[in-house]
Amino acid sequence: MLEGAKSMGAGAASNCSEILSYMGGLDSEQKQLIKKLVNFHMKEGKRTKVRAIVYQTFHRPARTEGDVIKLMVDAVENIKPICKVEKVRVAGTIYDVPGIVARDRQQTLAIRWILEAAFKRRISYRISLEKCSFDEILDAYRKRGISRKKRENLHGLASANRSFAHFRWW
Repeated sequence: MLEGAKSMGAGAASNCSEILSYMGGLDSEQKQLIKKLVNFHMKEGKRTKVRAIVYQTFHRPARTEGDVIKLMVDAVENIKPICKVEKVRVAGTIYDVPGIVARDRQQTLAIRWILEAAFKRRISYRISLEKCSFDEILDAYRKRGISRKKRENLHGLASANRSFAHFRWW
């Protein structure tokens, strides 16, 4: 069993080196996106383990799709929420007031929703996290999936409550 883990680790290391060599040509925004993805994935400080998972996730579409990073950037763009809903108390009544989401917050929410959807898939279908992450990124790129549905629900809620927008003071 230990030998199998070593061989799997060596395969992940070669994939990581391929991706890292590819990352040299990325701009700062794309590198920041990958760093955020790794940091959101990380549990209990296991950064190297998470990097291997993320790079294996990126290696999977490299075989099927063309540019992996462009695919990830487009997937995040498709999931980014434009508006949000906040609860505001006015005269003893609580209203859902729509507002606009800041650009950094949009990216953070999109990555968080994609990863939450991947974890839900992992629990439901009992398959590897790399496969679930790949499937959710591909679904986000194609404008479908769990994370896209969450975005649509949020936008629908904001649209339904747009009559309370005059309560917004932030």
